[in-house]
Amino acid sequence: MAEPARRQEHLLVVDDDGRIRQMLARYFEDEGYRVTTVDGGKAMREAMARAPVDLVMLDLMLGQGENGLDLARELRADSDVPIIMLTGRDDVVDRIVGLEVGADDYIAKPFHLREVLARAKSVLRRKAPAAVSEESAAKMIRFDGWQLDLDRRRLLRPDGSDVALTTGEFDILAVMARHPGRVFSRDMLMELTRGRSLDAFDRTIDAQIARLRRKIEADPAQPELVKSVRGVGYVFTGKAG
Repeated sequence: MAEPARRQEHLLVVDDDGRIRQMLARYFEDEGYRVTTVDGGKAMREAMARAPVDLVMLDLMLGQGENGLDLARELRADSDVPIIMLTGRDDVVDRIVGLEVGADDYIAKPFHLREVLARAKSVLRRKAPAAVSEESAAKMIRFDGWQLDLDRRRLLRPDGSDVALTTGEFDILAVMARHPGRVFSRDMLMELTRGRSLDAFDRTIDAQIARLRRKIEADPAQPELVKSVRGVGYVFTGKAG
């Protein structure tokens, strides 16, 4: 029996520049993706109501008084859909804020289409749950009553409730929880979770560690699970069980 055709991954591009929308749509459609393009928040909401979306590419600076950061907050409040922010090269502070509100990655304009494709594939690959195998039990990390399911990409609190993590937050926790007590530099975490080096002034890891702490620490200001190591990076100190 022939296998069913694989569903096209659906990308939503939110940008008020028609040339960028057209360029990204043509390129990604040629690569086999389904692409919807919109110019602002209202059309974004309508598109997401019509059909499931696998990845949102969201411009930081939209026209008509709209702010991409506000739309990212709105998306993250209702969904764990991966978000890649499209930013100006000098928007360092806004990039940090974008990551803090839940974006999974960002790309500075002007960009190379191959880089955008590589980043999109990376986020989508990390978001996709692995097939459940007979070894699933070995892919469950338990610490301090928490359960991190690596196959299903789920984090459960000690009371059994789900914690909504972005792709980046899950990947950082998974890497560190596999190696409790090991100190990871920011460069190591970027390479292991993003497959690329840390750029100068890049605060991606710090921003996502801060968000992760707010979700798993009793007191994010005094973390007990993910601790800072001054001048080096971070260490996971959760206890097995």
